[in-house]
Amino acid sequence: MESIAYNPIGLIHSPFTETKDTPIQPSSAKGFKGRIEIFPQFADGLKDIEGFSHLIILYHFHQSEGYKLQVTPFLDEEPRGVFATRAPKRPNGIGLSVVKLLKVEGSTLFVDNIDALDGTPLLDIKPYVPQFNCVDNVKIGWLTHKKDKIDSTRADGRFS
Repeated sequence: MESIAYNPIGLIHSPFTETKDTPIQPSSAKGFKGRIEIFPQFADGLKDIEGFSHLIILYHFHQSEGYKLQVTPFLDEEPRGVFATRAPKRPNGIGLSVVKLLKVEGSTLFVDNIDALDGTPLLDIKPYVPQFNCVDNVKIGWLTHKKDKIDSTRADGRFS
């Protein structure tokens, strides 16, 4: 199969300049504000985005090199298959977060609950629509007994 290449549509700006101590998920980033700068050639794609309270952002883990098929995730001490985690060291370094949209000024989105590093290349934005994304009867595997730790866990540098 041929390789696939993506070009960033913008940059994520956040208070986090190092992976260590960065929130590991948007749910642990409550109150951390950031902004998303959309490059001029993509600004027209923001039309009508202000009507959504939350956005799904897809981005490139630009400070993560290489990958491992088994990793020890932040919330565990046991190695897990990378596809059963949200660890940044992946075959394709793509991250996903749901952020709260605070306001739009020109081609800049101001957001809350940001968990990405400053300068992270943005690949895409999609509106969060509960009717599209919520499912019933969800199982969360090995995280079942760890979910109460999610909101307070920060990156410890293990994937740097």
